[in-house]
Amino acid sequence: MTVLSELPQTVQQAVAETRQRVCDLHAELPRNELVVWTAGNVSERVPAHEGAPELFVIKPSGVSYDELSPEVMVVCTLDGEKIDDGTPAHLQPSSDTAAHAYVYRHMAEVGGVVHTHSTYATAWAARGEPIPCVLTMMADEFGGDIPVGPFALIGDDSIGRGIVETLRESRSKAVLMDRHGPFTIGKDAKAAVKAAVMCEEVARTIHFARAYGEPERIEQHLIDSLYERYQNVYGQKGGK
Repeated sequence: MTVLSELPQTVQQAVAETRQRVCDLHAELPRNELVVWTAGNVSERVPAHEGAPELFVIKPSGVSYDELSPEVMVVCTLDGEKIDDGTPAHLQPSSDTAAHAYVYRHMAEVGGVVHTHSTYATAWAARGEPIPCVLTMMADEFGGDIPVGPFALIGDDSIGRGIVETLRESRSKAVLMDRHGPFTIGKDAKAAVKAAVMCEEVARTIHFARAYGEPERIEQHLIDSLYERYQNVYGQKGGK
């Protein structure tokens, strides 16, 4: 078993910083009404360096949000195995750990993964229906429709395989796992949390829009233009 205290000091420091970030970001899930009770989870990759293996930090299973602290965040290998990280033995990683681990193993560009059961996005997942790109903010963030991934059960890496298979050929940072709920990815955990918030926002807005008729999907060339601008021009780039 990998023992955190035996890894280089720089790795231990990186893990400590990641634990703090992941803990802080979990507060965004209830604040944005994306979860209830103990559901949902955020994870972030700890890159390999100094010969140490790649790791990731994730929420412990079944622990309420008001009881979370950096010290109880669980550190795992990319095989989804908890390392000896100093946390109590009874603190096991999230039941979605295998899915997060699979994504990290197969999508090197992903540094953060989030799973929620947010009401409106999960309602679309319950219908097995993609969210159509009918809003400019959706084109900006997701580059098109938010797709539906296959139905899969928790317990192994089936959900992770579905996430990777669905998003590998998509610009979307979100996938609605059929009759389960949304998973989002990002370059780090903060970006994945942002995608989760945005996913719920567009799911809710388009749900209400459909009460008055079927909204028209934005033409693909316009989606492409909006996505290119938002990803490469919008905001503060290059420190300017």
